[in-house]
This record gives sequence, C-alpha cells and structure tokens, in this order.
Amino acid sequence: MVVAANRDEFLQRPTAPLDFIDQNKCILAGLDLQGGGTWLGINRDGKIAALTNYREGGRQLENAPSRGEILRSYLDSKISVVDFLDELSGKASLFNGFNLILGEGDDLFYYTNRKNNYARLEPGFYGLSNHFLDTPWPKVVRGKELLKAVMVDTDLVETEKIFDQLRDRHRPQDGLLPDTGIGQEWERLLGTIFIDSPGYGTRSSAVITVGDDGKTTFTELTYFPGEGREAEDARFSLN
Repeated sequence: MVVAANRDEFLQRPTAPLDFIDQNKCILAGLDLQGGGTWLGINRDGKIAALTNYREGGRQLENAPSRGEILRSYLDSKISVVDFLDELSGKASLFNGFNLILGEGDDLFYYTNRKNNYARLEPGFYGLSNHFLDTPWPKVVRGKELLKAVMVDTDLVETEKIFDQLRDRHRPQDGLLPDTGIGQEWERLLGTIFIDSPGYGTRSSAVITVGDDGKTTFTELTYFPGEGREAEDARFSLN
C-alpha cells in the first residue's frame, strides 16, 4: 500500500512536524498545535488514518469539535475499524464536513459524514480531495495520472519520485473547476495539487508505504514558504 498526500492549510496555523505524538511513542503523525489533532497518521499496531475536510462554503458549524481529534482517537483505540466507524456515525453530525480513510492490516475503509456511511476499499487506485472519494476534480484526476506513472507496474516505488509529483503546480482551466460555494478566486487557488500563495498553501507532503512484509515507512517533507528555506525531511520506519 502507498499513500501520497499533501496537507494544505493557513500558514499561520501552528503545526509540529512528523513525530510520535503520544507518551508511549505509538502514534506517528504530524500535529495540529491549534486543534490538537492530526490529518494523517499511523501507529505501531498497523493502523492508518487520513482525513480531509469536505468543502462546502456557507455551511460551517460554530464551535464544532476538531475533526483531527477523530484520527487521534482511532489511532489510540484498540477496537476494529468497523466498530470505531459505527460509534463515530452516532455523533458525526456534530462535526463539520469530513472524509476519512481508516485502515488496519488488510482492511481499508472510506467514510464521510456527509453521507454517514462507510465502504470497504478493494485493492485499487483512489484519489481524495475535499469532496467524496474519487470525485473527478481536475487536481484529483491529474494527481492520479501523475502518481500512477511512478506507482503502478513497477517493482520499486521510489518515494522521491512521488514527492516530485506532489509538487505539481499545473493550474486547471476555470471551466473545469468545481463550484463549492467559496468563490472563483479561491477555487482557482485551491485547484492545483501543490498550493503556493501568501497566507495559505501546501504546508507538507507525505508518503506512507506498507510492504508485503509489514514494514511501514512514513516520510514527510515540511515546507517553509517565505522563510528562506525550502523543506525539511522527517522519515520513520516501523516493523
């Protein structure tokens, strides 16, 4: 299994880079220092969790709980993916819109609280942005095409080649962009795979690989726009 992801966020939002975020050094993730949660993480028990916000302008709950805490809760739990999602579905309406990819061992599931259901993912190639899984937004379609070229039909998945694709700045035509209620200027800004603008952009890129032998490698590049340095690398391997 290979997971390739960019995290896009406001530049002033305080963030800690990839590291163990619990006292027992079991959960490996980046840390949102404002909300206390994470957007992508794994643990030593073989669990994996990823989250994206569901973009819907004008539909935001005031004082909603942090969506990133959902991932921390799952990675810190001892229950199965299905049991966790069954519990989550009963309180999912309390959160603003989100998508989840949760896995353990050979089981990988997709869940969104905008439909409040989950589905087991069969072996394949998937793309997720800020709508439902595999919604054909230009960046999702292009991202899958770019990544397939370096991830499919190869005996060796090279992390550096994946990072190169995650830095793609191709800008789609306006007519191909979605309308999520945030205005055309923001749709243009968010339409690229790698976002680079004052105030908001791609804060980090990450690649997780899980081999047939169970060895897991988690690599993150943290970017520093406007700070005079390009990126900082963090890499961990778990057996």
